Amino acid sequence: MTFCGFLRRLRNEESGQDLAEYCLLTALLTLLVTAIFVQASGGIQAIWNDAGTSLHASRAAAAVTTTTTTTTTTPVNK
Repeated sequence: MTFCGFLRRLRNEESGQDLAEYCLLTALLTLLVTAIFVQASGGIQAIWNDAGTSLHASRAAAAVTTTTTTTTTTPVNK
């Protein structure tokens, strides 16, 4: 077994190539999904903030409406 024969066999052998390709593909997909989540997180956070603001505003409006409409009237005696 000479060094040149070892290099020739190493270059021609493809038994581990599929595993390496799957690892590279998995790493690429992981990076892609991570980038999508990072980009989408700002939009999702904005949606939650808008929903929270709307709920807070509607709760405040309901509280104002409730306090102004709960007035008591005294019956008139004839």
